[in-house]
Amino acid sequence: MRAVIKLAGALLEDEEALKGVACQVAELARQGHELLVVHGGGRLFTATLQRMGIESKFVNGLRLTDGETRDVAVMVLGGLLNKRLAGAITQAGQPAVGLSAADAACFLAEPMIHNEVPGGLGYVGYIVGVNVELLETLWRAGLVPVAACLGLGPGGEVYNINADHMAAACAEYVRAERLIYLTDVAGVLDGDKVLKAVSAAEVEELIRQHKVSGGMVLKLEACKRALNAGVSQVRIVGGALPGALLKALNGSRTLGTRVKPDFPASLGVGR
Repeated sequence: MRAVIKLAGALLEDEEALKGVACQVAELARQGHELLVVHGGGRLFTATLQRMGIESKFVNGLRLTDGETRDVAVMVLGGLLNKRLAGAITQAGQPAVGLSAADAACFLAEPMIHNEVPGGLGYVGYIVGVNVELLETLWRAGLVPVAACLGLGPGGEVYNINADHMAAACAEYVRAERLIYLTDVAGVLDGDKVLKAVSAAEVEELIRQHKVSGGMVLKLEACKRALNAGVSQVRIVGGALPGALLKALNGSRTLGTRVKPDFPASLGVGR
């Protein structure tokens, strides 16, 4: 099976969670699954900017990224966190290779236009191409590609990419069968309750009712893109739970939230 796994940056900062996820990725790769692991790292990115005296500003969940901020993104996302995750998977027994934007033009980007921000978002982009041949070469060699949320844009500039959107775009370009979001929460929440399933049509209603907000909004929008592109199963699960990735990839109905293609709204959210 070909699958894209998106790992929340918070899990990379938790030593036990990171080790657990890395062992599961290694096990799945040994079983013959073709995995692309995409990771975020917003919390450490923000903390690093703060230590450097650079203010973080967001518009609808997207970070305004000038040249200095972009360079820190490359340092934290493409450097420290990318190598930490690739190293953990390798240590778990399956060799992994960290990839970042310009490496063999693996992830191509275009600048994102945002009408609410005069002058635009800066070096914020969206994925418009993936070097699938490179990824398939790595898979044939028994390597797990680990991708930082960065893209190579026009003129050779590197762009900061929202990791949730990047994972969905990658799932589309590599024609993945599964897209799994490993998060620092148990799934899509309605109060304290984890919704077992949400249809693409119900996502807007969840947002309108303020039942989801912030990063979960971007995640659900990304899920819709993946479903529209033909990814057969998309799931949001708590990555720190023991065996969560193994269960999610095997189609567990009891774990996290499955985001499904549209069905009649009368069936209700989460049924």
